[in-house]
Parts: sequence; C-alpha cells; structure tokens
Amino acid sequence: MTALQNLACSKSQPMPVTTPARDLYNALMRQPSAQSLEAARQYLDERLEEAAQLGGGLPDNLDDLDAWVGENAARVAEQYANYLKARHEGAPRRFFSNRSHALFFLRAVAPTKLVDGAWLYGTLRQWADGRYHGLIRTYLEELGDGEPAQNHVVLYRKLIADLECEPQGDLDDSYYVQGAIQLALGALGHELLPEVIGFNLGYEQLPLHLLITSFELNELGIDPYYFTLHVTIDNASTGHAQKAAQSLRELIPLNDREAFIRRVRAGYQLNELGAGTTAAIAAFDLEDELVAMLERKQVFAQHMHSDYCKIEGRTVNQWLAEPGGIRPFLAALERKDWIKRQADPSQSRFWQLIDGPGAAMFGVFSAYEKQLLADWIADGHVPEAGQRRGSDNPFRLKFRQHPLATSLAQAGGPSVEERAEVQAALAQAGPKSRLERLLPFMAPQCHATPSGLYATRLFARELAGEAGISR
Repeated sequence: MTALQNLACSKSQPMPVTTPARDLYNALMRQPSAQSLEAARQYLDERLEEAAQLGGGLPDNLDDLDAWVGENAARVAEQYANYLKARHEGAPRRFFSNRSHALFFLRAVAPTKLVDGAWLYGTLRQWADGRYHGLIRTYLEELGDGEPAQNHVVLYRKLIADLECEPQGDLDDSYYVQGAIQLALGALGHELLPEVIGFNLGYEQLPLHLLITSFELNELGIDPYYFTLHVTIDNASTGHAQKAAQSLRELIPLNDREAFIRRVRAGYQLNELGAGTTAAIAAFDLEDELVAMLERKQVFAQHMHSDYCKIEGRTVNQWLAEPGGIRPFLAALERKDWIKRQADPSQSRFWQLIDGPGAAMFGVFSAYEKQLLADWIADGHVPEAGQRRGSDNPFRLKFRQHPLATSLAQAGGPSVEERAEVQAALAQAGPKSRLERLLPFMAPQCHATPSGLYATRLFARELAGEAGISR
C-alpha cells in the first residue's frame, strides 16, 4: 500500500529516490506522457513518505485554522519589524553579503519560481464546482489573469534574463525538488486533492524570508517587484493565505473526514522538502562559486588563447589544461598583479580584459559571472563592487515604477496565428465546454507563452461571467 493510498504508515523509513528531481522536472515541463505521469506518482509517493518524518505542521484542531493563519502573519510582521529596527541601527544585511550572492540566490530558486502556481493546475477541471473557486482564483492570479506584467513565471523569467543569471543546467538536484513536487501535484491534481489543498495552505503563508529578500534586493539595485507582488497577494486577510484556508473548509468531505485531513497534513509537509530560500542563501560561498564558474568555462577556454602571454612561465592554455588548476591560476594572477584584491576591480588588468570598451574578452562572461569576479576582487573592502556607493539609503524604494512590470505591460499581445490557435480550439465541436478547451494552454509549461496568456485571459473572463471572450 503506497503513501498516496494510506498515509497511516508515516513511521516507515523514506523510500529510495528512483527518479532524480531534475529529470522529472524536465519531463513534466515537456508535454507530460503516461511514463512521466507514472514517474510523478512514484516520486510523490516517495516524497510523502519523506515528509511524514518531519515535525511541525498544521494545528491539531483545524477549527483553529483562521487563528493559526493570523498568528503566523502577526509573528512574521513582528520579526520583520525587528529586522528593520536592527537595520536602522546599523546591522548588516541578513541574507546577501553582496550583489553576486543575491544573483546566486535568484539562479538557485529559479526551478521553483519558473513553475509558480503549478500545483493548482489540476483544479481547473472543477471550474463548475463553486467550492474550488478559491483554488482556481489563486491559480489564475499566479498566472496574472493572463496579463504578462502580472504573470509570475513571465516576471521571473524576465528578471533573471535581464540580470543574465539564468541557470545553465549547473544546479544541484536538490534545487529541483520543490519544482518537481509542484509540477507533479499539478499534473495529478485530480487524484491528489487533499495533498494539493495541504501544499497550497503551506505555500501561501507569508514567510519572513520573502519580506527580507524584497528589502535586500532593492538595496542591491535589483528590482524586487516579483517578490513584493507575493507580499501583497499572500496576505492573511483577503489574499491567497485566506483563500487557502477557506478552500480547505469547503472541500473537506463528510465521509472519511479524518483520512482526508491526514492527507492534507501530508501535503502541507511537502513544503519542507528540497533546497528552499534559506538553504539557497546559506549555500553561497563566493570563491567556491567563482571557481566553479571558471571550471565550467575551462573546457571551452583551454585551447582558445594565444601563447604570447605567459604567467609564471606558463601559457594561459597550459594553466587551463590542468585539472583543478583554476585556484592556482587565480593565485598566480594575484602574484603578478593582474588581479589586485581588496581594491576597485577596474584597477585590475584582468578585469580590464573582460569589461569595458574594447575589452579583449568582451561577451565571454555573463553579468552574473562578471559580478562574481568583481565581488571576489573587491573582497568586501570596496562597498558593493560595481554598484552605486554608500550614499544610498537602503530604506528608499529604488523601483517606484517597477520597470520589470512596466516593460512587460508594454509588450505586444499574441500574434494573429497564436490567437487563431486558441480560437480554433474553442470552435471545436464535441462535448467539452469552451473553458475545458482552454485548459491545455494554461498548463504550467504553456501559460507563460503568448497563446497561454491569451487563453488565460479568456478563461478568467468567462469564469467571471463576462460576456464575449474574443479579447
């Protein structure tokens, strides 16, 4: 008997993982197949066994749920007030030691952020049942009701693209765990309603780390709009946290109530698995990340340099051909004053080769990779390497107009062909309703495309009872 069938076996040991999270994630981000759906079932079964071993969770009496949600919100508000007080008194940032640390974090959490809301996709099938509308509205709001400036995946995709810090397949499997769980719940939501409700209840609580992240990203000159948007919509009064609690109350069945609640609790605990925000922040080591980045480039670069320049008697190609040679190479560059640590990066000859007009290695390094090198050279002794200096007030909002959202709001809509694709699906004959025909366009792997955004706008308007869905 599996964990999806009977969660009473929660004291058993976790099952071995048979499918890496990254592999399942990538399979479900393509058009899910029967094979990937079966892998998703097995993966969730294993994760539920693992989550059952964890402490904490929902209150013992779910009649106290509203009070519990309110208490969580009040506790986070108090903790954030204490954080701000400490910062006013001169305390350093709590999360990000420098800008490259923040970019590392944005890369690490990208697999999760790029499937934001995915766990609720399966609830769309129940659009005719009013009890599901809180969950469905939450999903539609994650999708921005089809507006690119509000669609969470579109926003995050643009954020990391603008900052040139997209992951390039180099993240540890642990960073894909949450994304794989969310995609699997979305794909199998018709089988796993209690787990979806429980997971949603946990995910939509406003966490302290979201508030601190927003503050410190703004301080470092990174548009925090994606994160501040979540601060507002996850509120405990009228936002997603409130909708999550209300949905649980409305969907608890009269029969098998205890079994249903047990599964809700298990779904809630799934939030604790994988490498989340705090783990991603704690994992950053500037020099280790710099070396890892250069090692990823090493295989491509070891034959690309001329033999004209030598460092301590060895050509650059010879340095780069040596396995594990990046740290010694950096040390040699320091000894020969190609890199001047604890100084403005612009004073280093090596930096001049990769940045600025006429740089010999222009375009070789992304903005994230250059930031790693700049912060490593500065070594904390040059405040915010590459950024505006200390006259900036960290409490001043630098992004009042939210350029991230503004640029998306000005983007063009779907092409004639993309509109025609959606309209052709709507025009098909058969027993399916118009809303059901829109669902494939609103799947996690599709909704951030122009046709997906268009279909989401049509779905949201029709669900709300608005006349005509030709927009």
